[in-house]
Amino acid sequence: MAFDQVKMLQQLRKAQKQLGKEIIEVEAGDGAVIVQITGELKIKSVKIDPEMVDLENIEELEHWIEIAVRDGMTKAQEVAAETMKPLMGGLGNLPF
Repeated sequence: MAFDQVKMLQQLRKAQKQLGKEIIEVEAGDGAVIVQITGELKIKSVKIDPEMVDLENIEELEHWIEIAVRDGMTKAQEVAAETMKPLMGGLGNLPF
């Protein structure tokens, strides 16, 4: 492998490691549900405020969870794309 390719792989690994540390936090239901997602698109945590949840309306809670996860994944994908964007041009030269 050429030096440039090795350097590109090192930069890629560094960017991936950085994304693993990146935490995106979103909320739904005015803070009733808070979801944290890493830049690697993994759910880190889901928090539910029991004082804001109506147990007679579980469908509403399920909806808030769906919204928070969907929005969090979207934002995490945007962060990942932005982080990886400078590196993607050089990947076309790597032998796989």
